[in-house]
Amino acid sequence: MRLFHLFAFAAAAITVPVAQAQTNAPAPSHAPDSAATLAYIHSAWDTLTRSMTECHSLVDIKITATPVLYLPAEMPAPPEVKALEEKCHVRVVSLPRRIEKIADVRPEELPAEGLLYLPNPYVVPGGRFNEMYGWDSYFIVLGLEADHREALARDMVDNFLFEIEHYGAVLNANRTYYLTRSQPPFLTSMIRAVYENPVSFPATPEGREQAHAWLERAFTLAEKDYSTWTRPEHAIARTGLARYYDYGSGPVPEMADDSNYYVDVIHWLVDHPHAGGSSFLLKASEHPEAAEAARLKQTSCDVHASVVCLRAWYGGYRLTRDYYLGDRAMRESGFDPAFRFGPFNGATHHYAPVCLNSLLYRYERDMQHFAFLLDKPADVVRWDHRAKLRSAAIQRYLWQPKSGVFADYDFVLHKPSTYAYISSLYPLWAGVATREQAAKIVAKLNLFERAGGLSMSNYNSGMQWDEPFGWAPTNWISVAGLDASGFRDAAQRIARKWNATIDAGFAQDGTLREKYNVVSGNANVKVSAGYSVNQIGFGWTNASYLKMREVLAEPATQPVQ
Repeated sequence: MRLFHLFAFAAAAITVPVAQAQTNAPAPSHAPDSAATLAYIHSAWDTLTRSMTECHSLVDIKITATPVLYLPAEMPAPPEVKALEEKCHVRVVSLPRRIEKIADVRPEELPAEGLLYLPNPYVVPGGRFNEMYGWDSYFIVLGLEADHREALARDMVDNFLFEIEHYGAVLNANRTYYLTRSQPPFLTSMIRAVYENPVSFPATPEGREQAHAWLERAFTLAEKDYSTWTRPEHAIARTGLARYYDYGSGPVPEMADDSNYYVDVIHWLVDHPHAGGSSFLLKASEHPEAAEAARLKQTSCDVHASVVCLRAWYGGYRLTRDYYLGDRAMRESGFDPAFRFGPFNGATHHYAPVCLNSLLYRYERDMQHFAFLLDKPADVVRWDHRAKLRSAAIQRYLWQPKSGVFADYDFVLHKPSTYAYISSLYPLWAGVATREQAAKIVAKLNLFERAGGLSMSNYNSGMQWDEPFGWAPTNWISVAGLDASGFRDAAQRIARKWNATIDAGFAQDGTLREKYNVVSGNANVKVSAGYSVNQIGFGWTNASYLKMREVLAEPATQPVQ
């Protein structure tokens, strides 16, 4: 019997086309060569770097409209930004008012979608993602520092501090259609990466003063960012845990370039009425008249305000308002899409996830550490208390002693998920798992470990964040967590597999990708719905390769004498 199966029906009942291991993949054009992969990575940072003074940084291939650059309401346009109007034929517009927290200004209030100004250069993921992303950037910062690009790493963290100050929090990315959501909270880990790097600040008395002042400002703004996750919409009453949540409604506008996605979701749900997603469907017309359109605005989405909403129809059905809330929460989680939280992750907002709460525990411990460094004893006590409360909640709701894993908690149905997911390893990285818990999780690695690294799950849904796909962020979090927990042999074994997969993919097509098929150990990826293209670039993959090399350079675990 397979552990952690979400659904009561057998996997064989899924008839949607699924991504299978590519057994007939073409042979690489030449043998995998780590030196060639490294040379590509060293040059890729420049290719992926963007700046507000360069025209190609303003383009959004997800939206085909004329570029618009938005400035904070309280900030006058710098001369170099004003120059963009003529140089790049971009409109420079001020936001209508100051933003104190996420969703104080909503995308639908603005005349057009556009880029949000950031003062420093930054690295984008690659492919269709031409802006600075929240959780991508943590791994990119690690990669930049591993590749001795410390100044650019600090620029990116400074950009996030600017986002918190002027846009309310760390955003999903610096586009206006992301003004209603954040992303997995890695901010304090980024701050530590910069502050603790001896190259980030001059090794002089003046440099130490500069570092202290920088950390003081970062600490203050990080506390403001943390408040995002304690707002009533994110905090789950009576559990002490948090959930993902987007303050917008209806389908996300950035899916305008993939107009079939929501149609595909409806099609699949209609064809699989017993798959657990029937509550996401609503009987409705393809072209609703005024009265029905008014009802749909409350029960589904606004067909007059959103072309994406209007087109989201199939076979007499539309998607419910609750589905869209879950879809948006899924995008804040970064795992878009999978079947971890029901079909197409449509119930993401009904769960306290292991990943998010592990990250928040580490955030709280980092803030305790910063308070100690800044000689703030009252804050040390306060953040220690928060971390202990979250640790207790994680142990109470997320740790499953009988199965020996951390599992997401459905707070609506008051029960743990039984879906095996790689996020079960996050508590090792965060330091919230005990040694005994870590050992039990290591014993379950076969749920995810494949020839080419760690798979997201052991369930092949056809979605890009499920089996057989492996991703840089979760492979690195897992390897780093295993290493920190004392399981270096397992960490090095997986690091070796992951880097071999990247080398094989690079030998085949001369680039690095956003995701890999870890069953076949290469970049041959085919997904059924969602982002079907395997984007090139790719920021966090570059970083994971460099960080895995560091783990592999460590001495192997010595046998106990």
